[in-house]
Amino acid sequence: MTAIQLHHVVEGPPDAPALVLANSLGSTLAMWEPQIDRLAAELRVVRFDLRGHGRSPVPPGPYTLTDLAEDVIALLDRLEIPRAHIAGVSLGGMIAMRLGIDAPDRVDRLVLCCTSAKLGPPSAWEDRIRIVREQGTEALADTVVGRWFTPAWAAANPDRVRRLREMIASTPDEGYAGCCAAIRDMDLEPELPRITAPTLVIAGADDPATPPDHGARIAAAIPGARMAVVPHSAHLANIEQADEVTTRILEHLRVA
Repeated sequence: MTAIQLHHVVEGPPDAPALVLANSLGSTLAMWEPQIDRLAAELRVVRFDLRGHGRSPVPPGPYTLTDLAEDVIALLDRLEIPRAHIAGVSLGGMIAMRLGIDAPDRVDRLVLCCTSAKLGPPSAWEDRIRIVREQGTEALADTVVGRWFTPAWAAANPDRVRRLREMIASTPDEGYAGCCAAIRDMDLEPELPRITAPTLVIAGADDPATPPDHGARIAAAIPGARMAVVPHSAHLANIEQADEVTTRILEHLRVA
């Protein structure tokens, strides 16, 4: 499939090292709002909407992880960025791993947050695709947002949870289903030892979607990778524990 032109925003000093932030399934570039002020103070930060999400085009699915990674390479080419740090949450982390495997010359450092190299069973993703095609993303919104945050955080932040639920429900059905197929068909585990970029793996201690053992397997397979488990956080640790995740990202990218 041909790479598409992703909707994106660029913030921060134009001469600073570039950092690309890749999103989770069912989200837009707004998911990084808790990080952007601190990150853009010292990095050229590129945020984008995945194909089929937000303001990016919605080509017919299904998509592959390679399709999603090639979209990012095309974006780097458009922005004339030869090499960048890549940080991704969930599906964004899967894309980051694919880039680290397939395009090591374009990747400086990796941050893989609340993600997995193999997230089965395929039947679960088939069920999700079927629901979206029959009933739309609205039908999944409550279940998905319920896995994004711990109950305590959700109870304390009802307005933010409502906005994020609306983000999921507004995702185009074709785009969501197409990306589900990419996750369904993914098995990066045999290829992880090929990643040469210095890698930090971050897991949410209470993540029901990609529990810490998924991150531990990734960290064990990538040479030299380090792992951090963030307490009191579910699947979107970058939102629920924004300060800690941002600090860990910056510390990893500042290492000489």
